[in-house]
Amino acid sequence: MSPIDVALLVSLLVLAAWRLIAPHRGRQARAVACVAVVLLAGVQYAAHGYTWQFLTGYLLLAATALPVRSPGRIGRVLGAIGLAALMAAALAPWALLPTPTLPTPAGPHPVGSVTMRWVDPARAEAATPDPADRRNVIVQAWYPADAGAQGSDSPYIDGLGRLPRRVSAFPRFVFRRFGEVDTHAIQNAAVAPGAAWPVILFSPGYGAPRAFYTGLAADLASRGYVVLAVDHPYEVAVTQLADGHVVGPAQQVGQTDIERVAYMDRQVVVRAADLRFVLDQLARPNQLGPILLGHLDPNRVAATGHSFGGATAALVASEDPRIRAAADIDGMLYGDVRGEAFQGPLLLVESDHDGTGFRAAYVAATQAVMSRVSASGWRYIIGGANHFSFTDADRFFSPPGRWAVSRVIGGQRGGASTQAATADILDAFLRAPLKGERGDVAAAAARHPDVRGGPAS
Repeated sequence: MSPIDVALLVSLLVLAAWRLIAPHRGRQARAVACVAVVLLAGVQYAAHGYTWQFLTGYLLLAATALPVRSPGRIGRVLGAIGLAALMAAALAPWALLPTPTLPTPAGPHPVGSVTMRWVDPARAEAATPDPADRRNVIVQAWYPADAGAQGSDSPYIDGLGRLPRRVSAFPRFVFRRFGEVDTHAIQNAAVAPGAAWPVILFSPGYGAPRAFYTGLAADLASRGYVVLAVDHPYEVAVTQLADGHVVGPAQQVGQTDIERVAYMDRQVVVRAADLRFVLDQLARPNQLGPILLGHLDPNRVAATGHSFGGATAALVASEDPRIRAAADIDGMLYGDVRGEAFQGPLLLVESDHDGTGFRAAYVAATQAVMSRVSASGWRYIIGGANHFSFTDADRFFSPPGRWAVSRVIGGQRGGASTQAATADILDAFLRAPLKGERGDVAAAAARHPDVRGGPAS
């Protein structure tokens, strides 16, 4: 919430409480205060535009400004109940914030960002009816920026103003003011000088835009990595294609468990091809554009992802020798993931099994792969985290909203603590294969309470 949002909301509640507690005192002063709040609402609109959270607040303001009458006792009681209900209704929408506040990256580098919208001419787009359509691969790079870089903030999400009706689980009006989100990254900033930086390919969860991992991506970039976050078109909730069109999902997952698993087994192959295409682009430096040209090391690449993206990262790491390390963040494995084919270590980071109801199939599948990885393997469970704690979604809610959501789906640890632990563990895990430095994974995990695990046999 911005300062003017806070001032307007507090003013509305104070005025309503004044009328509720002392309806006959200071009527003239209260009328003047109501006019002042209307003016404040105008200033807020001029600064931020339409804010849907205030709709019930405006009803509360109208009720507060009505003349005070002197009905009987029953009328006074009913009026007080009605005003109190309007106060609660004015507060309820603020469970979802107009503008989330993302955590400040923990590393020593400022962060820059640039988005590349590529078309793979070798692959048809199976999700559209036109046989001439080629597969788009959308990649946002988060990277260490030059210390003197200046410019505008990198936009949070593709397609603002042109969003589909829903973005993942959220209706599009939730994102009305997401253009104000501070991503802690400067758009098109110059890359920090020095040797070429190691690369982390990142694949999001099923249907989730790359934007929902901005906090994690920016944090890793600040620690000295180039994070290439990939959108997978027509599966992801929203992304902008190379021709400028904003598209949402166009996939049928299926109704039964058998149909859904079969779909995931097919779709993970499409995703894996997207990541391999990105790897191919790294070998063609001119495809990276003038900002990144010469600043990425194609010989030091790791693959990671969350949920279905974690499965994608594991599959690519088992198929492509260009991947030096892989990390699966809370992802059930799909496709033919062969542990013995990994060229480097594997990390599993998981949410709390008790809180998110992990199935025995997940544990069995990941353990079978981990047991065949010839390089080192690590497995950690972040206690109190739910499956969505690794995303920015927790930040969309106010503290009371987060508490209410955690009562329903678990995850009392919260996103900030979960992402901080994940970033520390990932950084320590990737230091050796990507930077040639000693990384103490156990020590990184130990810095955070209730993180259980260690080397996997």
